Amino acid sequence: MISDEDTMRIKGRLMSGSEIERTLVRLAHQIVEKNNGVENLVLVGIKRRGVPLADRLSKLIQQIEKKPVPVGTLDITLYRDDLSTVDTSPVIQKTTPLGTEIADKDVILLDDVLYTGRTVRAAMDALFDHGRPRRVQLCVLIDRGHRELPIEAAFIGRTVQTTDEEIIEVKLSEIDQEEQVLLVERTS
Repeated sequence: MISDEDTMRIKGRLMSGSEIERTLVRLAHQIVEKNNGVENLVLVGIKRRGVPLADRLSKLIQQIEKKPVPVGTLDITLYRDDLSTVDTSPVIQKTTPLGTEIADKDVILLDDVLYTGRTVRAAMDALFDHGRPRRVQLCVLIDRGHRELPIEAAFIGRTVQTTDEEIIEVKLSEIDQEEQVLLVERTS
């Protein structure tokens, strides 16, 4: 979330609510196709905005396949290697439960934006503390490039080229009470 509104300027809206929904429908079909159905499939959302994305994709996949797809929640606060750059101190807690079993499962890890890859690296560390999945695939709503780590998403909603001064702001109704993806820019 952007804390200093005075130094940010909205450059444009990348996705409306209906575009987000259509993108999730496409991603659901791609996930089912690439995984030959939903047998042993588990979706795990990275807090915060990866969680509602995982829930929505689970519902969409269930509509396609007529079978439920378990959803887990991953809190990666303790696994971040960049905590010194985070504004607030993290709340230290024991490993939080995922809410689903991942051992020997095909896990789809969900996040809203893929940027440097550090969040995904931290998520992988946290995920393996819960068990050993058979396979892990990454699904993101937006891939904005600028990778610092060799991490690539298997499922991408949209690729957006950005500068380091630009920020992708995903707003989901479950968290933000609105639905859109914005491109904002630091002006200071």
